[in-house]
Amino acid sequence: MKEFGHFISGQHVAGTSGRFGDVFNPAIGEVQGKVALASRAEMRSAVEAALKAFPGWAATNPQRRARVMFNFKALVEKNMDELAHMLSSEHGKVIADSKGDIQRGLEVIEFACGIPHLMKGEYTEGAGPGIDIYSMRQPLGVVAGITPFNFPAMIPMWMFGVAIACGNTFICKPSEKDPSVPLRLAELMMEAGAPAGVLNVVNGDKEAVDAILTDPDIQAVTFVGSTAIAEYVYSTGTAHGKRVQAMGGAKNHAIIMPDADLDQVTNELIGAGYGSAGERCMAISVAVPVTDKLADALVEKLKPRVESLKVSTPTDPDAAYGPLVTREHRQKVLDYIDLGVKEGADLVVDGRSFKMQGYENGFYLGGSLFDRVTPEMRTYKEEIFGPVLQIARAQEFEDAIALPSTHQYGNGVAIFTRDGDAAREFAAKVKVGMVGVNIPIPVPLAYHTFGGWKRSAFGDVNQHGPEGVRFFTRIKTVTQRWPKGGVREHPDFVIPTMK
Repeated sequence: MKEFGHFISGQHVAGTSGRFGDVFNPAIGEVQGKVALASRAEMRSAVEAALKAFPGWAATNPQRRARVMFNFKALVEKNMDELAHMLSSEHGKVIADSKGDIQRGLEVIEFACGIPHLMKGEYTEGAGPGIDIYSMRQPLGVVAGITPFNFPAMIPMWMFGVAIACGNTFICKPSEKDPSVPLRLAELMMEAGAPAGVLNVVNGDKEAVDAILTDPDIQAVTFVGSTAIAEYVYSTGTAHGKRVQAMGGAKNHAIIMPDADLDQVTNELIGAGYGSAGERCMAISVAVPVTDKLADALVEKLKPRVESLKVSTPTDPDAAYGPLVTREHRQKVLDYIDLGVKEGADLVVDGRSFKMQGYENGFYLGGSLFDRVTPEMRTYKEEIFGPVLQIARAQEFEDAIALPSTHQYGNGVAIFTRDGDAAREFAAKVKVGMVGVNIPIPVPLAYHTFGGWKRSAFGDVNQHGPEGVRFFTRIKTVTQRWPKGGVREHPDFVIPTMK
């Protein structure tokens, strides 16, 4: 049985706390490894390693840091198959989806390769008599990222790619459910040329999280996970003087207008609603057809497609999706389906009885489809995070805009229409952070920025893109004058102005 420790100061370190968590193979429902859960002392050793590495790394010029990013990108691409199989064996997503997870992370690494340009400041010559003003971006120091189980490659790379390129040193606290990939990425970063201590991985649970949030030498924390924990991370981290960006849960709506191509919409909803077993913060979980006639037609098209979804092992190339990550998470999704029935929603397709032949102990769940879901239902208000698509009917365009706009979450939303005016009005008015027009999962590309609104995000700065650079650096502004000679006869007691 595998045992996972930590990666500190360029080498693997066994856990010393005496506490361990189980790492499952979700396809067969069996424990395949044990992961060490760090103590505060172990987290502190990672902080000290990062502190030691910081001065030299921060002093390394941006072009040389970019070369490390280029090398890292090449190494991840070279090891793509290994990383994807590793990821699927612990998470349960199919191999193709695991490769997509890695690739989306690599796109942020590609963005970080441009750090010499991104770190440039501003300059004004002759701002005053003989005075020039310039600004510079400087790294913060030791920073940390707390990452979720559902994207064990992408989200760590979203975080540490930008942070390290900016000259910070980084501590990653990944999900204890699937620790292999973050540890392997740390190895590859060292192989790419990053000095020991620049990227550290410390596995753990709440004790490790609290150690990050309260350590005085950690300057900033970035987080992705559930809303309850995001709010805790934000409030605790900021109370201890840290910069914090904390991304939480979601309930992403897809608005379908009567002029939309229903065959195309059906394809998009199947992929965006059930891909990765619905374990995505940007999954479409609520479809909003406008008018009952459209809703009836949509249900008629969706029902056979959901019933025929191929749920199989992660290595099956024809599988739509694989098992859920843990037995407990599967049960949580089952409980939500039970609740939806109890609340009075129409369960059009029931995936609860699905069993994978030959893999009866695996954490599999068939696709479920609800119709006539209303905003008063708990299953509508809360994030299910499983292979469950809900249909909430709207009668007018304004009603459709109101649903995502008034929901507690505001991560992503999509509209399907052929009407450019309707799409433009929707994008302007909807109160959600990321909007797709005929695109079901509107995750921006790496050179833009990722972040939701309302209870989907805590903090003022989004992840990756230019906002990521701003989050992981601080501005220093220099106002300088080089006198031509001589000393002023009298001191000036008036505040300097350019009058």
